[in-house]
Formats: sequence, C-alpha cells, structure tokens
Amino acid sequence: MRAAFFDLDKTVIAQSSVVALGPELHARGLLRRSTLIYAALAQVVFLRFGASEDRLTQVTERVLKITRGWDHDEIRALVRETMNTIVEPLIYAEARDLLARHQAAGDQTWLVSMAPAEVVEPFAELLKMTGAISSRARIDENGKFTGEMDFIAQGSNKALAMREVAAAHGIDLAESFAYSDSETDIPMLEVVGHPYAVNPDRGLSRTARERGWPTLSFTHPVRAHDGNRSRTPFVISAFVLGALALIGRGQARRR
Repeated sequence: MRAAFFDLDKTVIAQSSVVALGPELHARGLLRRSTLIYAALAQVVFLRFGASEDRLTQVTERVLKITRGWDHDEIRALVRETMNTIVEPLIYAEARDLLARHQAAGDQTWLVSMAPAEVVEPFAELLKMTGAISSRARIDENGKFTGEMDFIAQGSNKALAMREVAAAHGIDLAESFAYSDSETDIPMLEVVGHPYAVNPDRGLSRTARERGWPTLSFTHPVRAHDGNRSRTPFVISAFVLGALALIGRGQARRR
C-alpha cells in the first residue's frame, strides 16, 4: 500500500491554518486586540529576522498563556463552523488536484501538520483524506486547555509518527510520497521514497537541489470542491495569530 503525506500550511493551503482563525477568535472574545497586534508584530519579526532561540522563547511564553482556560469543545466547534468560509478558500488548486490523483490511484492520503488536532483533523475530513498527524494540546479534567502540549508534530516527531502510521496501516514508505514547503520538514521528506519540495523555503530549496528532490510551485488558492478561483478573497488584517503557530516550535527548542 502506498500513501501520500501532505504538510498543511503553505503546502495544501496558502497561509498558516492557525493564523487564519485569529480574527474569528478575536471576534468571539477569546483574544484581545492588544494580543493580536503583538502577534502581528511578532510574525513580521520572524519573517524578517528569523526565529532565534531567544525570540522563540519570548514569544512562546507569552502566547502559551493565551490558550490557558480556553474550552476545548468550543474551539473544535469554532473550527468546524468556520472551515468553509475562512480556511477552505485558501486551498491551493494544485494541491487539491494532486490529492485527487493520489486518491484516484488508491493511495492513502494523510495530512501532517504542527498545527493542533482541533484544526488539522476537520481539515483532513473536509479533503476526504485517510487521516491526520498533528500536535496535541494538553486538556485538563474540565475540558480546558492548559497552555501546554502533549505532542508536537514537528521535525523528527513527524517522521516518527509517519513510521507508526505506516506500521499500523500496512504502508510501504519506500513507495510513498511526501510534500512540504519547510526545511523543518526534511525528516518527514526523508522517510519516503518520493519526497517533493512545494513552494520551498530557502533551506529546503537548497536541500532539494543537493539531493535531486523535485520542486513544485503551487500558486492558485481555490475552494476544495470548486474548480473556479474563489470570488471571496481571504484577507488577513494586521490582527493575525501568527505567534500561536510558534508554540510547538518554541517548546521543542527548549526541550
């Protein structure tokens, strides 16, 4: 059995899945305006100067406090309610078509993302994928987020989880495919026999050239079940939640 493993952010969709939910979290009173402004500024700093250990630690410690006390069921419901209007229009047409080809060929298809399960699993269901590998937030006995993570689906952890999935589902990794945009996902790409760099960052682009990995360019976001370009452009204002996507990365660096 073959499988195709897809990273989510900037591989299947054109933006960070967690960033996309920021304005809705603010609208529902879960995030203060000052927090969103801080997150927006942090995102600019990371894009411009990179994610140094000090910056990651500083941002992570502040952002972890944000999720503490959030109701798990409420967040899951929010994601499912807003999936079609907020996140679905960001899907790359090229990724949708590639996924459809794998599914038509009888391949299992798995979504693999550092984003939390509350975001990743509904997205995998939307795309009719076999399953998902994602980060898992810690939930207390009252169903509230503690602000900590039980599992971080990043780097070597992604590769480990993919091997576990392969063993459980009879997948031949040597015959399988993986797609990602990020240098941090090199371990994920190394696990399979057919790795592809999609819209690669500088580090992954360099590695792909050195190892002869094919590179793909995805540029056209559309709705998952619509062949036409979305008429409703997705606009992320200054109030974005980019820092939340760095929670797991910051914790992983400190461990």
